[in-house]
Amino acid sequence: MKSAGLRIALLLGVLVLIVVAIVLLRSNDQRSAKVHSPELEYLKTVNSVAPPKDPELMFILMGEFGSSNLQDEGAEFFSARLKEFEPQLTPVQKSLYLGIIGLLRAQNASRVPLLKRYGYVNDTIAILDQAKQLSGGQVFVVNWIAGVVHTELPGFFHQQKAPHSAWLREVYFHLGKLALNDGGAPKANEYLRRSGYSDFHHPITLATSFSEDRNTGHAFAPRIIRQIVPGRVYALSGFEFTEYYFVVSKDGHQLISIDAGTRPDSTKDAYEALQAYAPGLPPLTTVFVTHAHWDHIGRHSYFRGLNSHPKFYGRANYQEEFEKEFNGPGTFAKSFFGERFRSEDVQSYKPDVAIDKRTELNIGGTKFELIPVRGGETHDAMLIYLPDESVMFVGDVIMPYLGAPFVEEGDVKGLFDAIDEIVSRNPQHLLHGHEPLTRNFSSTLILSHLKTDLAWLQEQVLTAIRRGDDRAAIHEATSSRRISWPRSQMPSSLTTSCASM
Repeated sequence: MKSAGLRIALLLGVLVLIVVAIVLLRSNDQRSAKVHSPELEYLKTVNSVAPPKDPELMFILMGEFGSSNLQDEGAEFFSARLKEFEPQLTPVQKSLYLGIIGLLRAQNASRVPLLKRYGYVNDTIAILDQAKQLSGGQVFVVNWIAGVVHTELPGFFHQQKAPHSAWLREVYFHLGKLALNDGGAPKANEYLRRSGYSDFHHPITLATSFSEDRNTGHAFAPRIIRQIVPGRVYALSGFEFTEYYFVVSKDGHQLISIDAGTRPDSTKDAYEALQAYAPGLPPLTTVFVTHAHWDHIGRHSYFRGLNSHPKFYGRANYQEEFEKEFNGPGTFAKSFFGERFRSEDVQSYKPDVAIDKRTELNIGGTKFELIPVRGGETHDAMLIYLPDESVMFVGDVIMPYLGAPFVEEGDVKGLFDAIDEIVSRNPQHLLHGHEPLTRNFSSTLILSHLKTDLAWLQEQVLTAIRRGDDRAAIHEATSSRRISWPRSQMPSSLTTSCASM
């Protein structure tokens, strides 16, 4: 009897510890009603067609499962897709699936029958460990997911670890500092323990895809060089506010640049980085300018100073854009482009060849089509199309807020007309002036649906203005209409990702 009582007491003790573990793993689960929304069903369809080329689609669906309180269904869904797609997946892709499955399982732990929870949590830990192993410990989001779960586990799982050092670790650290300032030493020390830091004395760390520097300004992405067309078309991201693109002519004797950067140091860094990445590149002979904004021509003089003396092609009406951008507030320039930026570098720009009509060129065997458009951002926009390579450089014609927000510019009709020009040629590769634009508006299918939806929105807003509705009412009406549409009537851009796979 004594032995049996001891076993029961031990069992109860373990069960209590399990309950504590599950409470910590609940991730703010309030037991809200489970919801199957049209958005969830749409995202499930997207992720069922094939392994998404953009992993963001997987994580958006993961979030939708979580917000719908369907973590168990989500874990089963991603497990089934992993099994179905496994022969097509790289180890890193598999690790993303496993990370998502592990996080959804952890959030669902509170619903698992009490006697099965300990094993369930251990299985979840094993899934996350496998995800980290497959990723080689180099995939940020996998490390982050594992860290979030591990840091919440009680000691008897022997798995306590701080979150990834560039994400929630910083959150816990600063929560601890706030608690310390409020006089809550025990709470502050608990946050400090979770952060993994030994004390409250270390520099602030931000973990983002973008970066800010006082001297060099804003960059949207980490530095990387990609070959869009192997050995022929290069894309350079993260060297500054704007993108750099270079094209090697078919005969291999000439190098062509799309735009000319923002500052002398950034243009020099990007150009030299490309030469180091692809030794033996030919001399730069030509520069095509997509539009005369600060960040696309600001260091044209660096290219002009090269021994090859490249020829610049740009729109004939570039000075009209100068009048707009240099009549706007000057205080924003250095915030975006850094202390080293000088407006004089922009104002000295002048194209050698002014383009005011559609123009075809052949440079070293490579065909170029220069297409003037009244773009969504500026009226001096120019599309550069390589028909043989099916590559189009579109500059900033698809700027979502229609012009720089601190300058009197932007043109809805210009945006629509530019989209028509792009869609009519149906290029395989769309390369924008900034990395987030390239990532989000990556196909002509997306752009054609975007035009349809924006045209609808424009008509709704104009109709409401004619009725005398105020801004808040217009915003509420268009937003609620968009959200409440049935799946069959959703704006077409919401189905783009699925259709474009």
